[in-house]
Amino acid sequence: MPRHPVPLGFVFRSRAKEEKAAVADKAPLTDSKQTRDPQAPKGRPTPKRSEAQSQRRSVANTSMTRKEAAKRQREERRAALDRQRQALATGDERYLPARDKGPVRKLARDFIDSRFNIAEFFLPMAVVILVLSMVRVPALQTIALLLWLVVIVLIVLDSFVTGYRLKKRLAERFPDDNKRGAVAYALMRSLQMRRLRLPKPQVKRGERP
Repeated sequence: MPRHPVPLGFVFRSRAKEEKAAVADKAPLTDSKQTRDPQAPKGRPTPKRSEAQSQRRSVANTSMTRKEAAKRQREERRAALDRQRQALATGDERYLPARDKGPVRKLARDFIDSRFNIAEFFLPMAVVILVLSMVRVPALQTIALLLWLVVIVLIVLDSFVTGYRLKKRLAERFPDDNKRGAVAYALMRSLQMRRLRLPKPQVKRGERP
């Protein structure tokens, strides 16, 4: 009986399939369903929908945390200002402003507060002189002008003497510390009335600082 010839296409097709199968068996196994997230480390799969939602919730919670942090900073700043105001009233060195901190500035304040300064009476005397100058009496206006000149001269002389003595005291007490600006700081304080000075005076008049 005649044999049925085998189709050539079947032979070639089967061999090609066998070769491809062999190559596939030798290739390393990979999970084609798992794709890498562009932002994830290499080799990690793309996060699931539930994980992505949890990440979005965490971002939202982070924004709330920033608001709470800003609120906390405002509260801390307000508390720091309150402590600073109390320190200006009590002289607590821990919470004083930077311009008032340090033993040099404290000695300068105490030196001014322990004595009478002509400059601290400048505002009351200026009011009196202004009232006299407004009176339309030539003699009073002349007196007001003379008083004004006398007050200015006395304040300048007193400030010069005070600055010289304070500079000498600071050099004796703190020879190695930075004393820059301490004399000007003290002279500006002497222009204020005693009850209006900040930080509040911590020594009595006549008391040696």
